Amino acid sequence: MYKVFINEKSLTLSRYPYEIEKKLRYEGFATLEIAIDLLENTSCPEINVYGEDLEEIWEDFTHMFKVIEAAGGLVKNSREEILCIHRLGKWDLPKGKIENGESLEQAALREVQEETGLEQLAIDSFINSTFHTYTERSGVRILKTTYWFHMTYFGDKTPVPQLEEGITKVEWKSHQDLVEQVVPSTFKNIELILIQGGILEDPNL
Repeated sequence: MYKVFINEKSLTLSRYPYEIEKKLRYEGFATLEIAIDLLENTSCPEINVYGEDLEEIWEDFTHMFKVIEAAGGLVKNSREEILCIHRLGKWDLPKGKIENGESLEQAALREVQEETGLEQLAIDSFINSTFHTYTERSGVRILKTTYWFHMTYFGDKTPVPQLEEGITKVEWKSHQDLVEQVVPSTFKNIELILIQGGILEDPNL
């Protein structure tokens, strides 16, 4: 199963139909075009496209976009707080594009270090990947895949935002802060990785 966020709405690609209002059986590219159009241009909140050959559906979907890969960290300190950044009016987690020759782990550590100024970091485990789409000013449609890792910070320095990347704040957030401050003002894929990372409970369960 793949979950892609389009305009902060959910497109689920799966082998079997999900119990949601809008479901489309996969019958080629046209099915995906219809699903994307509905999510981008109507009030439809979520769509499920399903078919037996999930990998064929995913391959066809990715061919509709320019794919960009990024990596980031769900960073925890000794107080069980989570490291969050604030950029363009939204709370987010530190992440960025993978550079040529980097492993996923190297990219994730580098991006967290650059965006927060913290260096005493260690990767604990891989969490999952998130997917979302957007359109560049040139009209090119982008599918961004972000690989997320559990990380631990062992130092005691105050984080510093990378201002040149538009980051205005870097703060450690308690569980209560995440629920009250971050979730109401973040992206759906960030909320998803907080759930998949075991930090927040899934409201749908």
